Parts: sequence; structure tokens; C-alpha cells
Amino acid sequence: MLHLFLNFYNMQKFFLFVIASVIAPFTVCAQDAETKLKEKGIVLIPPPSPVANYVNAVRVGNLLYLSGRGPSKADGSYITGKLGKDLTIEQGYEAARLTAINHLSVLKSELGSLNKVKRVVKVLGMVSCTEDFKDQPKVINGYSDLMVEIFGDKGKHARSAVGMYALPFGMAVEIEIILEVM
Repeated sequence: MLHLFLNFYNMQKFFLFVIASVIAPFTVCAQDAETKLKEKGIVLIPPPSPVANYVNAVRVGNLLYLSGRGPSKADGSYITGKLGKDLTIEQGYEAARLTAINHLSVLKSELGSLNKVKRVVKVLGMVSCTEDFKDQPKVINGYSDLMVEIFGDKGKHARSAVGMYALPFGMAVEIEIILEVM
């Protein structure tokens, strides 16, 4: 009789272990983007209207394509200048980070909650720079780093970081993004 009890007890422990093993990765990996935003003290302002004949976002199935955004400040002005001439890598990094915040604003407006983002899929970062500037990836890290800070592993993405001769309004960076959403 004791032998049956021990087998039953061990089976219960085994099933609890299996259930915990299946559920735990989802609870540990799940990151509440809205909470992370608040913890970082980031306040989102409503996104401005597009400046030409396009829309801020287009949804196709479960993919959301966001139009290119730049580092616009709350007053509507941009961080401008060329990397390698007018701005340092650190200033470019901050411009890219501000652009990420602006995209989060568009996301919130489109989805209602940042927690509806399943995955950041692809980022294209364009850096206004001099011909000899070679550190575009270091600049666009400002964007990528914030996406990972807010979304955790779901924020890791494929990316291109390229140099441009000029960007609209003299912006230092312009970035577009593709996301998988619920």
C-alpha cells in the first residue's frame, strides 16, 4: 500500500513539474510594455498627423507597418544635423531613442495598448551623415535599445542602419518599423 501511495505522490510531483515547466517560460518571458514605459518615466504624446500624402500605419493581417518617423520633440521641432559634422554619436543615439518614443506613441494610438505587440520584426534606420561617417549602427542602437527595454525579448529585431545624404526637415535620423501585433 505504501508503494502505491509513493508512486501516486511521485506522479503528482511529476505532473506539477511538467505544468510549471510549460507555463513558467510564458510568465517569465512576458513583459508588460505599458508598465515598463511607466517605470522608465516615458510619457507618450499623441502622434502628429502625417506631413504629406501617407498614413502613420498600415495593418496587413497581423503585421503593422509604421511610416518613417524622426526625432520630433514635444514642441514639434526636430533634432537636426549631420552625424560626423554637427552631431556626435551620443547625440545621434539620443535622436534615435526619441524616434523610438515617437513610434511608441503611434503604436499606442493604433493599437490602444503596447501590450498588443507580439514582436518587433524589422527596423530600418536612416542616418543623415557625412560621406565618411561609418557608425550608423551605433546611432540606431538608440532605437533598438529602447525597443528591447520596453518589449523585452519581443523587442529584438532584424535591422538595417544606413547613411543618407539628407533627410526631410534636416532630421538627424528617420526610422521605420514592421511589427507583429495581436
